[in-house]
Amino acid sequence: MAVQRMDNVGIVVEDLEAAVAFFEELGLELEGRTRVEGIVADRCTGLDGVSCDIAMVRTPDGHSRLELAKYRSPAATADEPRDRPHNILGTHRVMFAVDDLKDTVARLRPHGAELLGEIAQFEESYLLCYVRGPEGIIVGLAQELH
Repeated sequence: MAVQRMDNVGIVVEDLEAAVAFFEELGLELEGRTRVEGIVADRCTGLDGVSCDIAMVRTPDGHSRLELAKYRSPAATADEPRDRPHNILGTHRVMFAVDDLKDTVARLRPHGAELLGEIAQFEESYLLCYVRGPEGIIVGLAQELH
């Protein structure tokens, strides 16, 4: 059997409230919050004593989700700087289509968003940019030009 769909992308954060506020400002909708803990969480993650607060946010079309997770225990760890460059190996960004890129960037700035470079135009098709959001998450933004 083939994959049915991508369910979500998980991102571990220190400040769950700031991450939720950032993605809500971007236009995602809070789907729900919960705490995950116990034997099933321990078995799934391969960690002992998991206690994790989760906020699930979804895109307005309902097709994509981010699972934002704050670990209470065991404590989250970081093995690299949060201001890592875009070309680092592994997952490096989450991309969203937006209707007004410049307005979106302006609305995200009070939530800590910083442009990695500048807003660029790809041919006559798209305006594109990358911003660094909460916890150093790189968020790609794309506006289709009509």
